Amino acid sequence: MSAPKKVVLAYSGGLDTSIILKWLQTEYGCEVVTFTADLGQGEELDPARKKAELLGIKPENIYIEDIREEFVRDFVFPMFRANALYEGLYLLGTSIARPLISKRLVEIAEETGADAVAHGATGKGNDQVRFELAAYALNPEIKVIAPWRIWDLTSRTKLIDFAEQNQIPIAKDKRGEAPFSVDANLLHTSSEGKVLEDPAEMAPDYVYQRTTHPEDAPNEAEFIEVGFEKGDAVSINGETLSPAALLTKLNELGGKHGIGRLDLVEGRFVGMKSRGIYETPGGTILLQAHRGIEQITLDRGAAHLKDELMPRYAELIYNGFWYSPEREMLQAAIDRSQEHVTGTVRLKLYKGSVNVVGRWSDHSLYSEAHVTFEEDAGAYDQKDAAGFIQLNALRLKLLAARDRRLKR
Repeated sequence: MSAPKKVVLAYSGGLDTSIILKWLQTEYGCEVVTFTADLGQGEELDPARKKAELLGIKPENIYIEDIREEFVRDFVFPMFRANALYEGLYLLGTSIARPLISKRLVEIAEETGADAVAHGATGKGNDQVRFELAAYALNPEIKVIAPWRIWDLTSRTKLIDFAEQNQIPIAKDKRGEAPFSVDANLLHTSSEGKVLEDPAEMAPDYVYQRTTHPEDAPNEAEFIEVGFEKGDAVSINGETLSPAALLTKLNELGGKHGIGRLDLVEGRFVGMKSRGIYETPGGTILLQAHRGIEQITLDRGAAHLKDELMPRYAELIYNGFWYSPEREMLQAAIDRSQEHVTGTVRLKLYKGSVNVVGRWSDHSLYSEAHVTFEEDAGAYDQKDAAGFIQLNALRLKLLAARDRRLKR
């Protein structure tokens, strides 16, 4: 790959991406544009601007954008229509943020005339795949630079030495190795590495940042109502909220009650297993609420087919194929299923648990007349079940008859 002339860097303002910024300048002698996304990670982003300016980036080349609404509306909500869980447990909080960051990197590259984008993901993780597959899907001509795969700064000591040689400010707690690594956005926090690397050892309490310990959560249960329209949550307790505001409120409620903690050993796309601690308080509530409203509004056949498609859909997101035709095909089917997923769900929040305790909808398929144990006024003729059972039993009877004959 020829040396880039101008690079758009996904920039957090932290030590690693600041080192990458300076390395790009010294290694390639190129102009650097920084992009810092506010995805609801809960950090002040102005220091990233100041750090970029300190490292010689022109003010017009510093992009800091609040993309929380787009993140929830166009990425999180479509994923939750599918009830997506990777390996049955993980709500894909890191995975779903990467395609949006990549989208803006590519768009900013086009706006500024840059011929390359760069990211700070390591060569051992999933994020390098997610960033780069998304970038190439959006612009097949773009150059992608992944410094961790090509530079010789292969240890924390070398990184610190490079930072000191280039006058990059180092926080005191960065002079040693961090106890664990954290990624955060409006959907979740993800912690991994160091004190978490032994999956046999329980994670220390200080790892959890977004949720109260369930044992310390309020002793009184809290009941909330979440309203849905066509598969997307639109209100809490009757108050209409924007997508990002709604998820923020659910995070507050879930965090207060210790909801959404997950200790997971997952199979990375690159082949190894890794242990992570995830906190997804609002997302955990949202998943239960969405399944609750689907219970009364979604036909059995559609619901069961969705559950069959879901693992494949979740895997595509985890592996970085958000912009693939197969993910878009599945999304079209999932969205079609949500046309009548409208109504309200009541949930009980208590000491780490969230449970659906009620649901109602004008689009409900639930018929009390058909399921009642009392007189049903002819809504259902129980005699019909005999023929239904006999037809479904026919192949089983034929199999059993053959097996009995062959054993004689």
